[in-house]
This record gives sequence, structure tokens and C-alpha cells, in this order.
Amino acid sequence: MMSGKTVVSAALVGLVGLTGCSSLCSKHKECAVTTAAYGKTKDGVAVNIHTLRNQSGMEVSVIDFGATIVSVRVPDQKGQCGDVVLGFDKLSDYETKSPYFGTLVGRYGNRIAKGKFALNGTTYTLATNNGPNALHGGLKGFDKVVWHAQVAKTEAGPAIAFTHVSPDGDQGYPGTLTMKVVYTLTDKNEIVLDYSATTDKDTVVNLTNHSYFNLEGQGTCDILGHELTINGGNFTPVDETLIPTGELRPVKGTPFDFTSSTAIGARIAQNEEQLKFGGGYDHNWVLDREGEGLSLAARVVAPNSGRVMEVLTTEPGVQFYCGNFLDGTLTGKEGKVYKHRFGLCLETQHYPDSPNHHNFPPVTLKPGQTYKTTTVYRFSTK
Repeated sequence: MMSGKTVVSAALVGLVGLTGCSSLCSKHKECAVTTAAYGKTKDGVAVNIHTLRNQSGMEVSVIDFGATIVSVRVPDQKGQCGDVVLGFDKLSDYETKSPYFGTLVGRYGNRIAKGKFALNGTTYTLATNNGPNALHGGLKGFDKVVWHAQVAKTEAGPAIAFTHVSPDGDQGYPGTLTMKVVYTLTDKNEIVLDYSATTDKDTVVNLTNHSYFNLEGQGTCDILGHELTINGGNFTPVDETLIPTGELRPVKGTPFDFTSSTAIGARIAQNEEQLKFGGGYDHNWVLDREGEGLSLAARVVAPNSGRVMEVLTTEPGVQFYCGNFLDGTLTGKEGKVYKHRFGLCLETQHYPDSPNHHNFPPVTLKPGQTYKTTTVYRFSTK
């Protein structure tokens, strides 16, 4: 999980950079990061919102609660700005209603079977919150804590650094975990997430961001027409509780083959066991990595807006989830109702339930080691 140079893929050829949102650029070009009060938690803890703007006018807003990305404003192919992530207008909704919209999830992103794993001969029992399994850190994962935020100085662009200390035994996990996550907005219209962590006792770590994207604009339509490419020739099939079986299955000849650009909805209704288990796509892809540094994981194109998002990462996997559990019961930003499959997630990660699968890449962090991983969300237009 070491950082390195970005690998340029053939999938990147032919894209043009964002020209920016002129109304934002002219008004806020001098502003790198602004901070304002956002609200208070039900426990009375103050939460701020931090807005990062680059020189072309792209704008990203993040709150302390869950280190949550609440908006990403980028132009379409006509230069019209739009918010492309799902979320809420009120802090109270993030506290009580959110299906992890935009949050930083951990200590272990994704599922751990039956909330149990063994490490150094000791079995640890976790808080279960997803049927029989532990999901995204438990009942009070990192998405439900108020992170300490500080404006960071980087050469790449405006940035905000979030820190949090998770105590030994938090949600059942061993070791005191000290974390720092830096969100940077570059003038190349990239959101860069740099994660780091240390521990005082052997533990397991798998941090990721859980933003739901809709490149046609949040709350406007489903994402079935989005065209997706995933740089992975295998995926990890699951059982009926969405826990990996341990197999690495080739995608060729299955509805999971996104090695070439394919509409998300093209095969989602096929009569296939894995699609039935997930209610659609909710699976981990094994990435075909190109070296140890950043490598292209996925590319998404919205045909109507012309927006393009590329996901690059140092991680070995990506969970593609297409909003199967959104059902129209959540009202999001600007009063928009989030219906079935109105957003998609591309969660860069180590594989689900890795502590219980010795053939998966290891997730153990030991004292004296530093957990480091980087993910980039790059925006452009076709």
C-alpha cells in the first residue's frame, strides 16, 4: 500500500479537462478552503463544514461528522455545474438516516462474517449491524464520530486533514488506532484521499470512502445508463449474506464483466445467483494492478451530462455497489427523493472478510508499521 506514480491507461486517452464553473470561479477563485458552522450533533458536539475550491472552480464540501463528503460540484460538457454526490441538507439526517452517504468507513470497511475474526490465536467478537455480520466498523463506526479537522498545506491544492483516535476495544477491535486522512482538491480536478494509521497492538484495518455518485446530477435519475469500466478480471463471489466464499472467479462470460465500457443496467436483470444475492451489483472486484503505485481501478461515463469519473488507487480491490437498497424512502439534498439505484459507489479497499480468508491480501497492522493508502477521484468531460 505504498504511494507511487499514476499509471496512465489507454482508458484515459481522449478526455478533455474540466473548464470549471465560471460563476463559482469568478466569485471564489481567491478562496482555497473556507470553514463554517454546520450544526451540532444530538450530543451537542459542534460540527463544521469545509469547502475546498480549486482554480477552475470545482468545489468539494466535507463535514467533520464522519469526515463526510456532502457535495462535489463539477461542470458537465456544457460547462453547467452540478452536484454529483448523494447526501442530506441536515446534520441530523446524517446521524439517523444515512446509508453511509459520503462517509469515511472503518475500522474495517465492508463485511466481516458473523462479526468474528482470529488474530494471534485470539478470537475477537465485533458489534454486528448487518444481519449476522459486522459492516463498515459496527454500530458506531468512523462514519458516526466527529473527526478533528485542520486546514492542510499541500503543493497539490487546497486540503483538509482529519484525525481521530479509536481506542482499544472500540466496537470490539483490538488496539488503539491513530488515524489521519487528508482530502486534497487539485487543479487537475482530482479529489485525493490519503489515509494513514498506526496502532499500539496488532489489529486489522480497511478504510475507505463511501460516496454515492450520480454523474447526471444527484437526485435526477437512476445510474443504470452510466457506462462503467472496471480494471479487474476477477471478482469475489459471495454467499446469501454477502460474505465472500474465498473464491476468485473470472468475470469473463458473466454479468460481472466490465473490462470494457458497459452500461450498468445492461445485464443487471439477468437470472444469475450472484445478482440475486446482492439485489444487483454489490461485490468486490480484484483489480488488475499495474505496479505498486496508483493504478486505474474504474472509469464511469454519464452519457447525457458527458461527465467522466476515473478512480485510481493503491488498493487491491474495489467494491462496486449500485444503490440496490435505495427505495425512495430517503429525501436528500434540495428535497430530492433518492429512488432505487439513484447512486453508485466505488469503494477502494482490501477484500471483504479478509481477516477470515488467508488467501486474500493481508489487512493486519502491527505496532511500528504505518498503514498508508491513496485513492483519487478524477473528473473530466468527454
